[in-house]
Amino acid sequence: MKIPPIFCCISMKSPRGHEIIASMTTSSIDVRPWGDVHLYTLRNASGMRVAISDLGATLVSWLAPDREGRFADILLGHDTPEQYRNGSAFLGAIIGRWANRIRDGRFVLDGVAYQVERNEGANHLHGGAEGFHRQMWHAEMHDGALVMTLHSPAGAAGFPGNLSVTVRYALADDGTLSIDYTARTDAATPVNLTNHAYFNLGEDASIREHEISIAADTYFAIDALSIPVAREDVTNTVFDLREPASIGARLETSNAQFAIAGGFDHCYALGDDDASEPRHVALLFDPSSGRELSVSTDARGLQFYSGNYLEGVPARNGARYRKQAGLCLEAGGFPNEINMDGERAILRPGDVYRQRTRYTLRVR
Repeated sequence: MKIPPIFCCISMKSPRGHEIIASMTTSSIDVRPWGDVHLYTLRNASGMRVAISDLGATLVSWLAPDREGRFADILLGHDTPEQYRNGSAFLGAIIGRWANRIRDGRFVLDGVAYQVERNEGANHLHGGAEGFHRQMWHAEMHDGALVMTLHSPAGAAGFPGNLSVTVRYALADDGTLSIDYTARTDAATPVNLTNHAYFNLGEDASIREHEISIAADTYFAIDALSIPVAREDVTNTVFDLREPASIGARLETSNAQFAIAGGFDHCYALGDDDASEPRHVALLFDPSSGRELSVSTDARGLQFYSGNYLEGVPARNGARYRKQAGLCLEAGGFPNEINMDGERAILRPGDVYRQRTRYTLRVR
């Protein structure tokens, strides 16, 4: 391999024998066994560390400084790979083939009716019981980024087409974690990918003191099964987050939608089309630590989930999480979009699915 002379690099072998090229100038990567899987740790010049497992292409931890320079993990996570395999909260995992829900697990594609796995009552959720979050991904290092690939065979969870997926993780010196998704298929199939990271930017066990803003004029109201039933204006509702608002204060509001979901678990519509470039869509701030997380994406939707069903989920160091210990900001398509506006949710042979999301951590 020819290395440009401006870089000083180390070539090494991963536990699976893949060559890793690690830049010593701005970023590096470590790899180590973690139970029966592996952890790949990205580091930047400021000392941030992002650990990713080849089980589920999962974001396991992200160590970042507060305003005093003290490092702490801003992601929720489990202690062991087995807890990720057996868990139901999808902590930090790549979700596919279909992120979020499909009503009754049914859709019609090119005149053919499909029934996919129903793993949340009558609905399909997050790719099914053996979705991408429970698969072993192939990991390699390219140009300072961790590139993870997965082959999903035709018929997996009931979906048509052989699907090849690539997810690229990169950590920049400015505190930006980039997640770039691509996918290709040999037959028409629905595709909607996201990452299910749970964030908590502070030292408190709850995200209720966090402030959030989301740059969206509309959101999807849901029915009793959490399926979107109407796209509604956020104006004069608890869902209006166009200006920063306290999450806890909003959650205290009596609201029929909160009664269904236990809090926020709603998709915000960022636009009717995917953007040509990632644009700023959300800002999360923890006053106690000074950490601020900015979210940019080229996706159409952003699911804001306030961790309403985290009670009792295994946490780090043998502990258990409480309700609303973390929150998700999941970029992707709309829930049940395959039954709303099918063609936008379909990947066809010769086309490439692309999605780009950026999480940038700063302090103020």
